[in-house]
Amino acid sequence: MIARIWHGYTTKENADGYENLLKHEIFEIISNKKIPGYNGIQLLRREVEDEFEFTTIMWFENIASVKQFIGEDYETAFVLPKAQELLLRYDRKSIHCEVRHELNYN
Repeated sequence: MIARIWHGYTTKENADGYENLLKHEIFEIISNKKIPGYNGIQLLRREVEDEFEFTTIMWFENIASVKQFIGEDYETAFVLPKAQELLLRYDRKSIHCEVRHELNYN
């Protein structure tokens, strides 16, 4: 399993709008791609001084699945122009980590 991790930062004024854009438009675009090996996305949000940090963690079965999502340059961030307008700054590259161990308390 591969975790694709990305960060974006926005103002307090744009935080709710950006979150809604992610949840109701961007995540839907990603889901509609029907990428084999794509296993979902998580959204994290935290307030840091005078801005908000957003972290997305996308889950893929392997790097080949990531490449089907974004292309051969698979570290390239997926940031639509509409999102860029709301962000102060963001990671230009996503990082990819192999999940080595998982423990669930269910």
